[in-house]
Amino acid sequence: MKNKQIKLVMLLLILCLLPNGCSKKEKVHRVGILCALDYISEIPDSFKKEMHKLGYIEGTNIIYDVKNTNYEPEKEKQILNKFVKEKVDLIFTFPTEVSMDAKNIAEGTGVPVLFTFANIEGTHLVENIRCPGGNITGCRYPGPDLAAKRFEILRELVPTAKRIWIPYQKGYPIVTSQLEVLYPLAEAAGITLIECPAANAEEIEADLQARETSGDPGIDSMLIIAEPLGVTAEAFAVFGKFAFEHKIPVGGALISAGGYDSIFGVNVNLQSAAKESALLADKILRGRPAGTLPVVSAESFFQLNYKAAQKIGIHPPEGLLSTADELIH
Repeated sequence: MKNKQIKLVMLLLILCLLPNGCSKKEKVHRVGILCALDYISEIPDSFKKEMHKLGYIEGTNIIYDVKNTNYEPEKEKQILNKFVKEKVDLIFTFPTEVSMDAKNIAEGTGVPVLFTFANIEGTHLVENIRCPGGNITGCRYPGPDLAAKRFEILRELVPTAKRIWIPYQKGYPIVTSQLEVLYPLAEAAGITLIECPAANAEEIEADLQARETSGDPGIDSMLIIAEPLGVTAEAFAVFGKFAFEHKIPVGGALISAGGYDSIFGVNVNLQSAAKESALLADKILRGRPAGTLPVVSAESFFQLNYKAAQKIGIHPPEGLLSTADELIH
């Protein structure tokens, strides 16, 4: 009996000396993901693929809880509170406003927040790019820069346009920083910007119906800036229809809805944003405080819908065609 006990002890010692014999089980990380805009709903899958490349295998050493909304603030806050209550290892959010909510809800809880596709200008999302502070970092959306680029491309496509209509979600926090960039550009070019702040598609429709009855709609082109309303299917179908009927070009974000299309889009490359976000997530899950990791930026991406442009009689110049990252025929 004594010999058996000795053999058992020796066997256990040998097992402990073997690789991983007595090692602790690998931690299973839990990540709560909240995509709050259908327009960028491909980000979660792209993020998971990039995380897989870094060694995070779903169901083995990482579990994702992916939630989707489409600019539904109250529902989004409920989801974020649930993530915090469950003490996930990381909250990953996009775009801007839901990331601001995540920062506020997770503050002081020890749960780190990672954002992507979010403006940092005028949102108090971070203290600064190099050291974001608190327990948050991410991949920024360069809203003002892209707004300027969208404006210049629209001018190249429609050089005769002198009245540009801009729809946006009323009160949305990232609009002001973009308009502050656009107004000086418009003034220098002799262009009038016509703002259309709206709460929903119905208010956009009311604005356009009022223009319809006046004979001259008072619009030469439409510019979609970075905000949620203009890229929802319901809203775009409304102003896309109006634009098509009046042969008014729409550009800024590439979108199709209700059988109507914008003619171009300048945006962040979503795959690039997912990759940069995964690299930051890896550092956070390995123990780096989120607030000490510098904010990064994703590459921009210019898409030109040549087919949609030709439908309304616009022939993009060769110089613009050569700079497009993607041409849609």
